[in-house]
Amino acid sequence: VQLQASGGGLVQPGGSLRLSCAASGFMFSHYDMQWHRQAPGKQRELVATITSERRSDYADPVKGRFTISRDNVQDTVYLYMDSLKPEDTAVYYCNVRHRGVNYRGDGTQVTVSS
Repeated sequence: VQLQASGGGLVQPGGSLRLSCAASGFMFSHYDMQWHRQAPGKQRELVATITSERRSDYADPVKGRFTISRDNVQDTVYLYMDSLKPEDTAVYYCNVRHRGVNYRGDGTQVTVSS
């Protein structure tokens, strides 16, 4: 299983970013996918989940601002982030639980600052 996140960067408050996570090594369309984030000095937190049936769920701090989606042809999961706030600054990771094991790819840094 391999997960490779990309798309992070520096953005001003109120701005937008789209993160991508390319997956390989498993039947992507069959699995729920998640985005997590970890800010400096804080615990990792679940940001969003999209099920294999495309149902989505979000952590309260990002509801209404973030959208998770998936492309089962490209085996990619996306996180569109709008109205970004400084408190969204973190390393963002995609995650899959495959055969009882949690896999987390290399993260991508998102920094929200003026």
